[in-house]
Amino acid sequence: MIRKYIMICLITVIIALVGCSDNESANNESDNSSDRMNIRVFVPTFSTEPPKDSSPVLEEIEEYTDKDISMEWVPNSNLEDKFNITLSSGDLPHVMYIPSKSPSFISAVEDGAFWELGPYLDDYPNLSQANDIILNNSSVNGEIYGVYRSRDLGRNGVIIRKDWLDNLGLEEPETINQFYDMLKAFTEEDPDGNGEDDTYGMVVSKFEGPWDAMQTWFGVPNQWGEDDEGNLYPFFLDDHYLDALNFFKQLYDEGLVNDDFAVMDPAQWSDEVVAGKAGVQVNVLDEGHRIQEKMIEADPDNPDPITVITAAEGPDGLFNLPTSGYSGLLAISKTAVKTEEELAEVLDFLDKLNDEEMQIMAENGIEGQHYEMVDGEYQSLVEDDPNLQSEYDGLNQMLMYLPEAKSLTPETTELRQLEQDLMLENEDIVVANPAEALISDVYSKKGQQLDNIVLDARIQYITGQIDEAGLDEAVELWMQSGGQEYIDEINQLYQEADLE
Repeated sequence: MIRKYIMICLITVIIALVGCSDNESANNESDNSSDRMNIRVFVPTFSTEPPKDSSPVLEEIEEYTDKDISMEWVPNSNLEDKFNITLSSGDLPHVMYIPSKSPSFISAVEDGAFWELGPYLDDYPNLSQANDIILNNSSVNGEIYGVYRSRDLGRNGVIIRKDWLDNLGLEEPETINQFYDMLKAFTEEDPDGNGEDDTYGMVVSKFEGPWDAMQTWFGVPNQWGEDDEGNLYPFFLDDHYLDALNFFKQLYDEGLVNDDFAVMDPAQWSDEVVAGKAGVQVNVLDEGHRIQEKMIEADPDNPDPITVITAAEGPDGLFNLPTSGYSGLLAISKTAVKTEEELAEVLDFLDKLNDEEMQIMAENGIEGQHYEMVDGEYQSLVEDDPNLQSEYDGLNQMLMYLPEAKSLTPETTELRQLEQDLMLENEDIVVANPAEALISDVYSKKGQQLDNIVLDARIQYITGQIDEAGLDEAVELWMQSGGQEYIDEINQLYQEADLE
């Protein structure tokens, strides 16, 4: 009886082992059904219906990149919170959109949560063509912890009422002196021809960007300058800074700029140009076509009222203020990507997303289904079909546009094309901030206070509330409020990062 019981037990164990073996074999077959790496991608969505994993567009991207893709969509309105929650969880996706160099991201970098990509980018045909200035801007103390999502570096420029230039027989200004002469003519010589003294040269709002851009025309550095000994100093200590402020003050004193600029809401900034009150705005170049389209809608008989230029040449040459050149980063986590071999696969995926076929796919969808080409021009097919739109809407959040954007756009206007051409020209004259990559503890604690001291003093000087002695007092206050400590820290970081 005992012997029979033992035999039954042995048979049971053997059957169980065979079953386990069959299950394991089945699992292995399932695991090996696709050799493609599965990549989880965390990006924002601006739509309530982002593409599903069954999206035909996403499936085409998977086929092209030879990767399985699991999209992790996060509403942009909740992005910062979700980003921090995901960081805290430790369950990071392979590719993670980083909205900014926030303290939580910097802390995660210091904890080793993300790969440093600098040594690897040159191995990939598209990623290797990243712009050096933007790479530096997006880095953390000179090290690359994400592939930047490219935006126009040379976006700043000058928007001018072309119809006013034509009415007064003026050419587009090339130098600062000619820029001044234009503003004076727009203020005093009735450029709209209505016989009224109701125009002025340039509109500025409380947004400080125009002053920042125009002071570079005089040779003022972008945030930080570098002296002959390789030390960094803040821009307001530069010898050219007072020249710029005196010019701004002259514009204000002579009524060539609106006297309420310090309190004007930036949301109303372009209205003065559209309404025919101001003739110039220093802003991003692409605001030019938006202003023009509003003007043409109001007055179709004035079809070409706006032109744009990059900058006005100063005593030391032609310079302009860049943007940061990027909007967020695509970082690669070390929790999901554990080896250099896996890292190579993810970088290959990101590199292929920059190919023209993939940019068009993520930005425009599938030809014949989401768009068509008519006489060589792009025409969308999804305006009246939200289901078609949802098949690719938001997949462009994965795009980096390296080395340049290649997606399809509708036929452009002459002004829009000029804006794009000048943005490219600007890249040759923009002034890089040598300390853009540096993460300062002092600035994280005292930055707003320090910035306010400098910006308030600039406005007060322009409007005549303080003189040069008042400027010197503001500098001294800045130094005593943590500025000298900030300078010392930035220079230490600069030398350690070897960003020269």
